[in-house]
Amino acid sequence: MIPIPALLPSTSPVASSRDVALMEAAQNLEAAFLSEMLQSAGLGKTSESFGGGAGEDQFGSFLVQEQAKHIVEGGGIGLAQSLFESLKEQHNDN
Repeated sequence: MIPIPALLPSTSPVASSRDVALMEAAQNLEAAFLSEMLQSAGLGKTSESFGGGAGEDQFGSFLVQEQAKHIVEGGGIGLAQSLFESLKEQHNDN
């Protein structure tokens, strides 16, 4: 995944382990969301001609999950940062 300190707000010079864990959780949630969206868009489905058969059907979801992780590593859609800030705010309120 992305180096976590690079995504954390620059208000604190050293990211706490709690912030790192929250950012990892937020990135995982964004990757899961993107994976579902990519699958809904038809990515990873077997093509009609020259398809890979049952094996391609079985492992297509793994390809989509990895593609979603790479999208998050490339900056994603901003969902991870929003989730991180929300999780951090909830943690600070408790």
